[in-house]
Amino acid sequence: MILVFGGTTEGRKAVEVLEEGGSPYFYSTRSDGQKIELVHGNHLTGGMEVPEMIQCCKEHSIRLIIDAAHPFAEELHRNLLFVAKHIQAPIIRYDRIYPPHDQDLIWCKDYNDAIQLLEANGIERLLALTGVNTIGRLRPYWEKYEDSWFRILNRRASHFVAKANRFPEERLVYYETDDTTDLIRDLQPQAIITKESGLSGGFTEKVEAARQAGIKVFVVERPNYPPHTPNPQNVHIETVNGPYGLRRAVEKLLPEFYPLHSGLTTGTCATAAAIAATIRLLKNETPEEVPVLLPDGETIHVAVSYGENYASVFKDAGDDPDVTDGLEIRASVKPIPADAPTRSLSDTFEILGGEGVGTFTLPGFDYPPGSPAINKAPREMIRQNLTAITDDPLSITISVPEGEAIAKRTFNPRLGIEGGISIIGVSGIVKPFSEEAFIDSIRKCMTVAQASGTNRVVINSGGKSERFVKALYPTLPRQAFVEYGNYIGETLKIAHELDIQEVTLGVMLGKAVKLAAGHLDTHSRKATMDKAFISEILEEAGIHIDISTLTLARELWEIIPEQQIQNFASTIIRHCESYCKPLLPNGTLTILLISDEGQIYGTRQLQ
Repeated sequence: MILVFGGTTEGRKAVEVLEEGGSPYFYSTRSDGQKIELVHGNHLTGGMEVPEMIQCCKEHSIRLIIDAAHPFAEELHRNLLFVAKHIQAPIIRYDRIYPPHDQDLIWCKDYNDAIQLLEANGIERLLALTGVNTIGRLRPYWEKYEDSWFRILNRRASHFVAKANRFPEERLVYYETDDTTDLIRDLQPQAIITKESGLSGGFTEKVEAARQAGIKVFVVERPNYPPHTPNPQNVHIETVNGPYGLRRAVEKLLPEFYPLHSGLTTGTCATAAAIAATIRLLKNETPEEVPVLLPDGETIHVAVSYGENYASVFKDAGDDPDVTDGLEIRASVKPIPADAPTRSLSDTFEILGGEGVGTFTLPGFDYPPGSPAINKAPREMIRQNLTAITDDPLSITISVPEGEAIAKRTFNPRLGIEGGISIIGVSGIVKPFSEEAFIDSIRKCMTVAQASGTNRVVINSGGKSERFVKALYPTLPRQAFVEYGNYIGETLKIAHELDIQEVTLGVMLGKAVKLAAGHLDTHSRKATMDKAFISEILEEAGIHIDISTLTLARELWEIIPEQQIQNFASTIIRHCESYCKPLLPNGTLTILLISDEGQIYGTRQLQ
């Protein structure tokens, strides 16, 4: 069982990640006002001392603690280390993402240091954005300088704290969303003071408001957390700063929580290999794992290994059915001489494709034909991560020794990617059986189909139906045939977004009866065969047969009288059209119902 200490933005994000597992967990907050809606979780409210925490963990068989508390909740962080040691459980620290320490800000190690620096800089008018609980810590300053204000939440508990510290009520201002600029304009302070609260704490917005007003910014640095400070309890701690990292940490420490585990994209693997190869080249170091900054801003750690002149990552696809699972993805790095003839002054890093990385041969991709099949997102990941290491011009070659053989089992040949696999990935992480990933692949196929110059795109559920329909369109290029799997609705929406004018939808009976009932996603977990609906369709078609023993929709081909099959097919197609045509309002939609033997039925003349 997992116990989350939340009440923060990170706590809410942690809940979203845990809900994906469908397993029970506990979510603890100090007050009822911090409650959020849970489906699989259970709320615990009220502040707990160490003995209560230990008792709670024992009662609920807690085996993993997620510390998603505020970065300045120092006492709670220390207590959780003690509790984790006592119950022999690891901790996942869900930290925030912090901007770098800009030099134009005045950094304070603690509140005493802040008071000294405020006075040293002659600040006599101050707007404090550090929260009501810091009124006492800044007392020596505000008792001396009357032109100082504290912004607090306008609630009873905050007023109680302010009153207990005898802070003048007329110098309180109340928090309203995005009101920092207005407060600075109205109060005309010489400076603001804030905590290093990270991106989710609105740190960047506060600093920007002060910069626009031309006033100083004092920042109280966040407290250190292991491994940057001693861990006297010697507790195992995994630190993450985003949802993907949290899920992967839970999968590692409590594998049974998620029925299916996440994986890494080829783009993340290539990026990690490039980072490791660069570190070895520039620092002669070979770390066992490297930090990788993902497109969403969070950082995860990826295990790496090394060869004679390269670093590599063995792709972990998790439980996603990916043929690239286990592939070795390599990166070799070498300096680019300043006078190299191919040197681009606008691009510090040259990214090349080596053995096993395919080549784009058709338009419709992020890069023109002839370019290595390394998509835009992975290239940007590589550049962004290497920029944090060096500004030296480097040539990075990505290679996949078994890539050419594996590519034959992917969509690549159909897409016009030849000679190997493509290095892809938008988020950097692959969720198992990810709908998002599959729909992204459909979008890419549709884009390539459009770029092929075809006037028609033929969408099918898979290879079998496509094989039958291809005979009807012998002149179409192979890129014009796109598999939708179960995502009929999403595929038609993409066709509309791309303004594809002519679409043929090939569908076999099992999916057709679901689609006719309005299920635009025909996966069995979302839609099952509805015998009552089939009975209605048969009655509408004037067919009177017994389907009480029907177990599979395709059995209908055998039990419907041959002379009535066309009428049945037309009725099914008509219902399918009623749900599908609105998704393609500006185009022509042809729906073809395909039997197991390849017989094709349609109400529209084939074009």
